Amino acid sequence: MWRAIGLMSGTSLDGIDVAMIETDGRQRVSQGPALTLPYPQEFRERLRSVLGGEGPVREVEEELTRLHAEAVEQFLCERPRTAVDLVGFHGHTILHRPVERRTWQIGGGALLARRLGQNVVADFRSADVAAGGQGAPLAPLYHAALAAALPKPLAVLNIGGVANVTWIGGPEEILAFDTGPGNALIDDWVRGHTGAVADVEGALARAGAVSAADVENFLASPYFDRPPPKSLDRDDFREGSPTGLSLEDGAATLTEMTAASVAAATRHFPAPVEQWLVTGGGRRNPALMEALRRRLDAAVQPVEAVGWQGDALEAQAFAYLAVRSVLGLPLSLPSTTGVPQSCCGGNLFKAPHPHRLRGSE
Repeated sequence: MWRAIGLMSGTSLDGIDVAMIETDGRQRVSQGPALTLPYPQEFRERLRSVLGGEGPVREVEEELTRLHAEAVEQFLCERPRTAVDLVGFHGHTILHRPVERRTWQIGGGALLARRLGQNVVADFRSADVAAGGQGAPLAPLYHAALAAALPKPLAVLNIGGVANVTWIGGPEEILAFDTGPGNALIDDWVRGHTGAVADVEGALARAGAVSAADVENFLASPYFDRPPPKSLDRDDFREGSPTGLSLEDGAATLTEMTAASVAAATRHFPAPVEQWLVTGGGRRNPALMEALRRRLDAAVQPVEAVGWQGDALEAQAFAYLAVRSVLGLPLSLPSTTGVPQSCCGGNLFKAPHPHRLRGSE
């Protein structure tokens, strides 16, 4: 069994998730402790400035890597006698254009390995995209390992900046794809109108009225009819944002758009699901969860209902994938990213003098 730390910086730009698991890289997984560290507001804006690959990317990448190193160091400092064998470092996606075979996650794997004195696996998506896959989503194999004993079919819905779903039928039946926008358009709408980072507790959406015409126009996008696997960039639906609405009505409409795009995803499922397990920041938005329950013909609950750690799940996935990468096991399948055949991935960055990371005694 490997003791691995995973690091995730998601498209919501909110911060760094650190999580530990013990795993054999296959079906055996034991969830461990986790930590979330919000980005300083100043850095969040610098990170936002390089989305799309523009601006001072090198400087931001170095700062991002340093913040991740500090997050691991804090995680271990708070957990004495915790030992680690490997670190999985997702970095932060600033550009994702799989049709052009381009994906860009900033984060210095070599720098992080030197700083921590530990072997680091990074660059998880490039091999899949180079082979003709979408490069996303990559968490489905981890979802399937966690869900091995649960009734099926089921769907795991991750609502970050972009939303993605993993449909799980049997042991070899997995389908995954991005459903549409998640929190990104809602967050950007609120930020543009108030300066706040999110619609906390869905309060604005609950106070507003949905523009049915805007939702209908949004659902006319050909993306929703395109068969999966398929994936999105954070900004792909920006032109679909409503105009001329109040702060509250816009929040309500964008929230409904996210839920409607998830419901549209069900047309591609091989069979209806018995339950939806929701992870990511979106599960903390009561207005969004209410909209999902209204539109989906199945039980909808946060992943905590089955004992999973929603705030840590994506970071855990990259710890799991780091172990699989070192073992030479696939990270993606034709049914999860559209890659022509099962694809290994990730690059191993070896520390000059690797040692087993350990928390302070």
